[in-house]
Amino acid sequence: MLSLELIRKDPGFVKAAMLSKGEDDCIDTILELDSRRREAVTEGDELRAKRNEVSRHIGQARSSGESPSEEILEEMRKVGDKINDLEETVRQLDAEINGFLMGLPNIPRGSALQGNGEEDNRVTRSWGIPRDFEFTPLAHWDIGENLRIIDFQRGVKLSGSRFYTLSGYGARLERAIISWMLELHGRAGYTELALPIIVRREIMEGSGNLPKFADNLYHDEEDDLWLVPTAEVPITNLHRDEILDYNSLPIYYVAHTPCFRREQAAAGRDTRGIKRVHQFNKVEMYKFVAPEESDSELEMLLSDAESVCKSLDLPYRIIEICTGDMSFPSAKSYDIEVWASGCAEWLEVSSCSNCTDFQARRSNIRYRPEEQTRPDFVHTLNGSGLALPRVMIAILENNQQQDGSITVPEVLRPYTGFDTIPGHI
Repeated sequence: MLSLELIRKDPGFVKAAMLSKGEDDCIDTILELDSRRREAVTEGDELRAKRNEVSRHIGQARSSGESPSEEILEEMRKVGDKINDLEETVRQLDAEINGFLMGLPNIPRGSALQGNGEEDNRVTRSWGIPRDFEFTPLAHWDIGENLRIIDFQRGVKLSGSRFYTLSGYGARLERAIISWMLELHGRAGYTELALPIIVRREIMEGSGNLPKFADNLYHDEEDDLWLVPTAEVPITNLHRDEILDYNSLPIYYVAHTPCFRREQAAAGRDTRGIKRVHQFNKVEMYKFVAPEESDSELEMLLSDAESVCKSLDLPYRIIEICTGDMSFPSAKSYDIEVWASGCAEWLEVSSCSNCTDFQARRSNIRYRPEEQTRPDFVHTLNGSGLALPRVMIAILENNQQQDGSITVPEVLRPYTGFDTIPGHI
């Protein structure tokens, strides 16, 4: 959430920031509502002062045996009614202002790449060389069916389109990747968490998923509970309404959760295989840091995500995300895309973002820089470490052999218990 004080102080800056993210400009509306609210508050304060002064005189008069006139008492009743009306007006205006503020995205960092959309994103660097095959590599949907490790038909039978099941070597491979990623990040200083995957409305609001993205979320209306689209949601709110000790920062967390998203792909895009599905597993990295450290912490977070790709020997590239394609809570972001030989395309496996104080304001997470100083909002960062389906795609497609078998990346073998997925199971 943006600071109302910032909007008052520099509306032109905020308007330009909203424009850079492709958002409608409602700043003038917010300022007009804020002006009416402050007028109502001032009038209410003046009436309370008047009522207190008259009440003091009435009390003095009564102590002297005098009774206040009916006219004065009637006037005070009207003053009381007017104060109640003004308080209700302030409550309504607060709700309207908050509604607008909840719909505003984060302001991009000054160092963020300027651009209007995906076409303006920039490849900053790459690592690894895509494998040169002596045969025509298969896409993962054919590999999965041939090896009977991915079952699309039974996934649809159970849950509908864009669901799937894993079995045998496929299920064991995914489990191994999750365990290995958690241990890898744990050795890098991240504390592992086991989290609820169903959360309350205010938890979704705190991370920035509500109210803007309600249509993309799975919701239990009876209890008003929401399935998480990423572990970022519960981790953001883990320290909700807390004041953290400066000496405790930075705090690093890592968690594995299933993720649930109702998002609809464009017709014919990413609908085959497991590239874009409604339920998937993901390992998420998350940081709570002091504001002055968040830019450098983003680079470190990106490096931690890259280490996963390097260890799996997956060729990848880093994409700097421009302002017009940046996510709602992000102030600066990078994506990591790995090469998948069968699909012959780059697949996003991680998005690493600095959300500055945007989520912390919504969740009221602060820290005290020094004793006896005023608390300030922390900065939050998140990054996939990594999302599983596309990692599975890249491993299967890049490591397939001519006989149909799959060579398991060396770092995973202690976790899988096998070196190869046989070509004929």
